[in-house]
Amino acid sequence: MDLSTRYLGLTLRNPLLAAASPLSRTVDRVRHLADAGVGAVVLFSLFEEDIRREAEQNALLAAQGTETYAESLTYFPAAVHHDYGASRHLRLLERATAAVDIPVIGSVNGITPGGWARYAHSMQDAGAAAIELNIYYLPGSPHIDGRDVEQRHLDVLDRVKSAVTIPVAVKLSPFFSSTAEMVQRLDEAGADGLVLFNRFLQPDIDCETLRTAPGVTLSTPEAMRLPMTWIALLSGRVRASLAATTGVEGSTEVIKYLLAGADVVQSASALLRHGPDHAAVMLDGLRAWMRRKGFATLDEVRGLLAVPEDQVARERADYVGAVREANSHAYGGW
Repeated sequence: MDLSTRYLGLTLRNPLLAAASPLSRTVDRVRHLADAGVGAVVLFSLFEEDIRREAEQNALLAAQGTETYAESLTYFPAAVHHDYGASRHLRLLERATAAVDIPVIGSVNGITPGGWARYAHSMQDAGAAAIELNIYYLPGSPHIDGRDVEQRHLDVLDRVKSAVTIPVAVKLSPFFSSTAEMVQRLDEAGADGLVLFNRFLQPDIDCETLRTAPGVTLSTPEAMRLPMTWIALLSGRVRASLAATTGVEGSTEVIKYLLAGADVVQSASALLRHGPDHAAVMLDGLRAWMRRKGFATLDEVRGLLAVPEDQVARERADYVGAVREANSHAYGGW
């Protein structure tokens, strides 16, 4: 049974990736994920705010004592502090890549072109096999133009691509007026991969305390319908690799995403719920299903249920038919 696959130009032993999450915050955890069988690990995200905070702290320390008298010119900090998030993250990346024999992908989370490029290059130097850009941008102001939102994604990609030679993937949200066009523009701009989709924070409201509750919730299989639909529509229409994420609980979701056309499938919530060893359970389920169906390689599976070009126009008809059928079951017909 051959589960090997290609993603971002990399050869992976299987299509299951550990998505960026707290499970990759230490070298031991990364090693545990590798031992459990995942094909690659996306290291937990370095946030743009951490990059900015470290730069400000280092600038402050470097300037310390510069306005003292000449007799005190030796009054400088012994060393600039390097224990803030960005530097610590790079050290973790370097140690993690040395500890495992699978690709470790660096992840940066932010919204501005700013310091991404420099740190993406540092991640490359630290041994990252690729970079995943998690562009977390929720434009809440009515004064922000939709085209400006799209251009921001392209600007970030351009800055990073110009700074590194390793592959670069972009993790997208589903909230574009034309997702397919945005994907095409990123593809043409040189994105090596597209990760569908990012999940924005959706806070709840506590009616008793009259406060918002901004906790992060783990995804469930019901959440996979949207990314699965778009992967089925985009498969075979872009040069970039397609990575599916959100809603992966077990082997069933992995199989569905592959049938839709995903090159790889990322999981975080299931591994957080059940532990890293759950990766082996998902992979065993994938192998068992392929054996039962008579598939020997992933190439025989991938995109089997993707939407052909000549069927895109049928989406409206399929939608109307589904609504009519649901109505018929519920109310005995129109």
